[in-house]
Amino acid sequence: MTRGRRDAGVDPPGEGEAVRSSTREVYVSRLKAEHLYKVFGRRPEAAVQRLKDGADRDELRADGTTAAVIDASFEVEAGQIFVVMGLSGSGKSTLLRMLNGLSDPTAGRVLYDGRDLTALTPAELRDVRSRNISMVFQHFALFPHRSVLENAAYGLEVRGLPRAEREERAAQALELAGLKGWETSWPDELSGGMQQRVGLARALATDADLLLMDESFSALDPLIRRDMQDQLLDLQKRLKKTIVFITHDLNEAMRLGDRIAVMRDGRIVQNGTAEDILVRPANDYVASFIQDVDRSRVLTAGSIMDEPAGVPEGTTAVGTATPVSELFTPFSLSDAPVAVTGEDGELAGVVTRDRMLAALGEAPQPGGAAPEAAKTEGEVTARA
Repeated sequence: MTRGRRDAGVDPPGEGEAVRSSTREVYVSRLKAEHLYKVFGRRPEAAVQRLKDGADRDELRADGTTAAVIDASFEVEAGQIFVVMGLSGSGKSTLLRMLNGLSDPTAGRVLYDGRDLTALTPAELRDVRSRNISMVFQHFALFPHRSVLENAAYGLEVRGLPRAEREERAAQALELAGLKGWETSWPDELSGGMQQRVGLARALATDADLLLMDESFSALDPLIRRDMQDQLLDLQKRLKKTIVFITHDLNEAMRLGDRIAVMRDGRIVQNGTAEDILVRPANDYVASFIQDVDRSRVLTAGSIMDEPAGVPEGTTAVGTATPVSELFTPFSLSDAPVAVTGEDGELAGVVTRDRMLAALGEAPQPGGAAPEAAKTEGEVTARA
């Protein structure tokens, strides 16, 4: 499911922030990675220089050196879910650990609201992690000897908040995570999904602006995993956190991500929206990932619409962000085109049955232009 960008609800931009060219939209670059490298082994700095000079990962491995992350750069807007996707060994978890200082980069910088995290002292970095950046782990990381409420309040306890205040904030976070009434339970009394909700509540209780989620739903059964995805999307509508989410599952990435970075062998090989990746994969590797994706749930009415034209009164109307899968019903009832409206409620375009079928049937073009039936996000924004 592709969603429109969220209103970040932030002050006018300063250092580390950016303004979109569109007069309708201002955003903050909440998190920025600049040319990050992480190399394990002897003489890592020399290995970075070799990589910059053109050496590949295999050449370094032959010398006993492992390049886990190579020249990774990206920005995450305030209020955005940024997904990093890749197979095991691609470097995605190592990249995440550099974002909050759990692992020092061999080269490069991480900026949070314009502040260089890689230049902070250990004490300063611990303060940032306790107040501004929270992490949700794959395997819950709950204390078995603490109640659900005490687990959710742990980050606040580390910060030194009074017991009454931290328990009140933890109870509020548990309610947000759908665990009201379970405060006095023990972790082993909860299902896997409920335990992961406690981990999420613990991150929310600190009121951190940035959440780092490392394969947070990967250990869950498929139905529970889908439920947790729904929970995260619902929370995001209300709280508008900035989230970096790590996953190896493309369908999860497509469902959650406002933007998706695809990693391979330590490098980011493509960074774009779900629609960008689906209709314009950067190379054959990305194309192989997306070949089994349900295009009807990723492509939107706005991405496949034709130029505005007169439509009969009473014609079905949808928004630009409506998934193509939701157009099946109106087309099953009528041959009339579906009207597509912009944010202002005005007609932005139309989708015909033939247009929809063409968009669903067109093959992705690695490294090339978008298929004619699927416009890029920039083209949609310009027309909407």
